Amino acid sequence: MKTYLVIIFFSYLFTLLFGYWLKALNLGHLKKFGATVPPEFEGHIDAGLLRKTRDYTVENSSFSLVSSVFDNIVLIAFLFGGLLNIYNSWVVSLNLGFIISGLAFFLFLIYAENFISIPFSLYSTFKIENKYGFNTLTPRLWLSDFFKAILISTILAGILISVGLWLVSASPGYWWLWVWGFFLVFSLFMMYISPYVIEPLFNKFTPVDDSVLVGEIKETVQKAGIKVSKVFKMDASKRSKHTNAYFTGIGRAKRVVLYDTLLEKMDNKEIIAVLAHELGHWKKKHVLKRIIVSEIVAFAVLYISFKILKTDFLLNLFSIESGSFFTKVVILGFVGSVAAFPLTPLSGYFSRRHERAADRFACELTGDPGSMASSLIKLSKDNLSNLHPHQLYSAFYYSHPPVVQRVREIRGIKPVR
Repeated sequence: MKTYLVIIFFSYLFTLLFGYWLKALNLGHLKKFGATVPPEFEGHIDAGLLRKTRDYTVENSSFSLVSSVFDNIVLIAFLFGGLLNIYNSWVVSLNLGFIISGLAFFLFLIYAENFISIPFSLYSTFKIENKYGFNTLTPRLWLSDFFKAILISTILAGILISVGLWLVSASPGYWWLWVWGFFLVFSLFMMYISPYVIEPLFNKFTPVDDSVLVGEIKETVQKAGIKVSKVFKMDASKRSKHTNAYFTGIGRAKRVVLYDTLLEKMDNKEIIAVLAHELGHWKKKHVLKRIIVSEIVAFAVLYISFKILKTDFLLNLFSIESGSFFTKVVILGFVGSVAAFPLTPLSGYFSRRHERAADRFACELTGDPGSMASSLIKLSKDNLSNLHPHQLYSAFYYSHPPVVQRVREIRGIKPVR
């Protein structure tokens, strides 16, 4: 039994150290080439901005490393240092019943994780983001966001945990199937109501008010053959000066959201190019494909989990005295994350394929690759994006192709008229 525990521990350490090595590799590459202006950015970025970009990436990565080391020390102490056994014994001793005990077990862990992260969130927001001119968040608004997030996570996690545990107790032989079905329905429901209920709790969404731009947006959406409820402007500037856009919702609730910071810094052609990229994700059914793949994986994972959780192997492995279903789930989640680590680049590979397809769709829809390229250049400048990521690091972690590569590929697309 100890042999298995040693294998799990060192497998975990390997994934941890491998990730740190990739970060070090990426930073070393940036320090070596960070002062070089890529040909695709010549005339768009000067040496001063390039140095600022390099410094921002280095500082963020270094801080991320410190935060990660702290989190993993806590995790090791909790799982391998006996704290999980003590915590589980305390929850079991309360004699609250299966569902209530499960709620207490998981919600306390969620709260602990949130409160432990407070110093790191504050430093990142009010030190690093302030230093590089991004942060516009006030301490009062940060506090409001924090407690809103706690409340929302309590409600949503409470529903998922309660119903999930009820299904486990009501159908011991098939709970994995019912839990999979419930989680699927719940996630689709959240995708539908989130634009109306969750997102407005943090930001204000208003229809884009530039009449000329609105006309161009309607023409683009109609040309794409997609029904979008509305294109909204989000007041992102009250929290940050970062620029972005995203697609949200499903069915009749789907909408494109443009940051107000993006609308201020781009011309109409560039905004339309960004919009067309987001439309491309929907037109190419990227959202649907991701849902299908994730649900197939979830189906298989839940069945395997069901088989493992029927035994006390994990409890014996980690020397848990007062065995509980909840402890098994926590341990299995940890072991599963270690086992799934090698699949990380596979997920990124398919995500990057989707981004390239959306870029090409945008260029073909607008007939204006130049504006798509210039919008990406502005986005990377405004967000101080790393222009020199190491190839192995980006292949392992990036959900989008490196921006220099994207601009190069877009400029190679012939305009369609």
